[in-house]
Amino acid sequence: MLNIIIFGAPGSGKGTQSERITSKYKLLHVSTGDMLRAEIAAKTTLGELAQSYISKGHLLPDEVIIDMLAEKLKHSKKNHNGIIFDGFPRTVAQAQALDKMLQEHNQHVSLMLELEVEKDELIKRLVKRGEQSGRDDDNLEVIQNRLQVYHHQTEPVMDFYKNAGKYNHIQGNGTVEEIFELIANVLDKHTDK
Repeated sequence: MLNIIIFGAPGSGKGTQSERITSKYKLLHVSTGDMLRAEIAAKTTLGELAQSYISKGHLLPDEVIIDMLAEKLKHSKKNHNGIIFDGFPRTVAQAQALDKMLQEHNQHVSLMLELEVEKDELIKRLVKRGEQSGRDDDNLEVIQNRLQVYHHQTEPVMDFYKNAGKYNHIQGNGTVEEIFELIANVLDKHTDK
């Protein structure tokens, strides 16, 4: 099984690239952001809690996200070659919980891809996305906070995977196709092992 973590600041292209990776490598795409937005749209208790954090650009508590992901994995069909985790883990505690969840199924994280995009480009992409999609967390004030939270709380996760020898840097500037080619080069080397 190929279990990939795709990592990067908000607006780095994780969702776009995850769709391409999912298609080419026949992986299950697990996006905690999509899961939370679905809960918000359904006006569930979890959705209301999520909205109270997301609207300020904050991360939800680890235990909420971990429980939600464990439930998703428990009920996912097994007709895939692995999983791409998009938006998870965002803290070292979540990374440790993911390792434990996968070990329960005799699996592990294969590798982590970090899409690195310059801050000005991230802001430009997120403002444009907000204008197109109407997402209320894509306004300038919340974007600035989300980027600050990302750097403060989630960058230690990169060190976690660097120490495990699973970190792979991907330059996230360029066309969608150029970035995907860089990703595919890394994944093809890993799948050829």
